[in-house]
Amino acid sequence: MINILLLEDDLVLGETIHEMLSERGYQCSWVLNGQAAAEAAYDVRYDLYIFDINVPELNGFDLVQSLRYAEDNTPTIFISAMSDIAAITKGFSVGADDYLKKPFYPQELLLRIEARFSRKAQLITHGDITYNPITKEILRQGHVLSLGEVQLPLLALFITNIGRTLTKESLFELMEHPSDSALRFAINKLKHTTGWSIDNVRGIGYRIEKS
Repeated sequence: MINILLLEDDLVLGETIHEMLSERGYQCSWVLNGQAAAEAAYDVRYDLYIFDINVPELNGFDLVQSLRYAEDNTPTIFISAMSDIAAITKGFSVGADDYLKKPFYPQELLLRIEARFSRKAQLITHGDITYNPITKEILRQGHVLSLGEVQLPLLALFITNIGRTLTKESLFELMEHPSDSALRFAINKLKHTTGWSIDNVRGIGYRIEKS
């Protein structure tokens, strides 16, 4: 599943975009200020950032610049009412990949996102598992794997965060009835299905080491 971080302090617009992306099958995290976006970006690997610029605590320009300094090159789309050429130029100079001027139709943003990801299905491989984040197809040694409502998002989250520790809380969000025992059962089942070695980081969560 494609994971998007949305930074928008306008509650109406933010809710509209969040609902639209969720309905289209994207996993979208929505935050209201730049500092919250920075913390989320350092904790989770996202496939796309959608950032407003004039937001509380840390503006979008400084946020993207700090992420680029930290070698985070996640594709970024600015959405902003700042429509003068100086602002647009600065947006691209700090590392944005696209710039959408407000007001805009939410569908226009969706079209830009879908065009970006449809250009190339970024296949992700770990071990003998290949995952297509666009189609959500999973192959093991060339054979299609069919996973359930818990196993599929678990696999997607792990394979897009190889080398990072996933907290139990982040994994609980994928479960309808979260508990420590249910999570252990789900992890063990995922190990059996994929052949992966998933390490228990005691007191924190789980982790797959880079090959």
